[in-house]
Amino acid sequence: MTTPTETGATKTAPRQGETLLKVDGLVKHFPITKGLLKRTVGAVQAVDNISFDVRSGETLGVVGESGCGKSTMGRLITRLLDPTAGTIEFEGKEISQLGVSGMRPLRRDIQMIFQDPYSSLNPRHTVGAIVSAPYKLQGVNPEGGVKKEVQRLLEVVGLNPEHYNRYPHEFSGGQRQRIGIARALALRPKLVVADEPVSALDVSIQAQVVNLLDDLQQEMGLTYVIIAHDLSVIRHVSDRIAVMYLGKIVEIGDRQSLYESPMHPYTRALLSAVPVPDPRRREKEDGSERILLRGDVPSPINPPTGCRFHTRCWKATQVCKTEEPPVHWANEGHRVACHHPENAPDQRPDDVELLWPVREVVAGGAAAATQDAEPQDAGPSDLTKAPADAGAKASGPQDGPTVSKGDDVKE
Repeated sequence: MTTPTETGATKTAPRQGETLLKVDGLVKHFPITKGLLKRTVGAVQAVDNISFDVRSGETLGVVGESGCGKSTMGRLITRLLDPTAGTIEFEGKEISQLGVSGMRPLRRDIQMIFQDPYSSLNPRHTVGAIVSAPYKLQGVNPEGGVKKEVQRLLEVVGLNPEHYNRYPHEFSGGQRQRIGIARALALRPKLVVADEPVSALDVSIQAQVVNLLDDLQQEMGLTYVIIAHDLSVIRHVSDRIAVMYLGKIVEIGDRQSLYESPMHPYTRALLSAVPVPDPRRREKEDGSERILLRGDVPSPINPPTGCRFHTRCWKATQVCKTEEPPVHWANEGHRVACHHPENAPDQRPDDVELLWPVREVVAGGAAAATQDAEPQDAGPSDLTKAPADAGAKASGPQDGPTVSKGDDVKE
């Protein structure tokens, strides 16, 4: 498949399934300075040694709590931020060290949809000026003229061509997000990074924007990296999903295996927070128990040693505190970084002494009772599972997750 350019030449689109983007050992640390001399006294480890790839035509979803480095990762792969270390390859070309002039031609192929539709559009510019800006910056003259092409794009994203001369303040949040999508698609990019594209929108508008992104992907052969908090949205739009925690990817896999058989305890906790509106379906679904995580997310300035999730994990042992877990491949394309993974063989079966007291949990987090004694001899799987009935407690040790000691609820 080819697409036209301003010179009449053609650029070849990557074939379906080929690796379009490859990230290896990506690191981004923001220095912390102090005093008049701006002496560096520390660093915010926003992204720390992450690796993944994105194939042409697929959608990679990225989920995690606020502050885990999702948006920073998105800005790194679009080169809006310079990485501290690591490599970024786009269509086999290393782009992590390219300067402004070197990245300018690649801006046609890599675009970003920003999170806030209110601050990402210049209030002094009309919609026509906003969407036509990529053409002017790249020197592209589409067939029929810029205005005609912009009006066509507005129609593609569900707006009226008459909106060309209006200003952003005249539109709703969903309409503004559509304008941002039109701007990102103006130059027919191959890769689009969408940073929380529906988080600021009403639920009804979210569905419209998500369906629009899906339709545009089918029509234009786009490749997406979608960053979101809503796991229901990610499940609907993604082919593969990466779970981030405190600057690291702790699990990545295809949609079906990750949702049906999550291996990292953090992924299990995130999935337990997804509300199921139908009580009958909630009782039937495996893993629907509400898991409460102890404490807050640690500071990225001084992250924990070993596994960064061990301070909140109900399965953490001494090895989790001292050694960073290796990447474990459960099957093709599904990997996890955990010493004691769920739904997979234990990588350290000899280490059974838990760091934190185990708590019994009533489904929904309505009540919890601390056990009288901390289990010393129980293995990572010999924990108490929360019952499906909100009015009953677990009667004895079973296989499954529990909750660490603590009162804070984190979703």
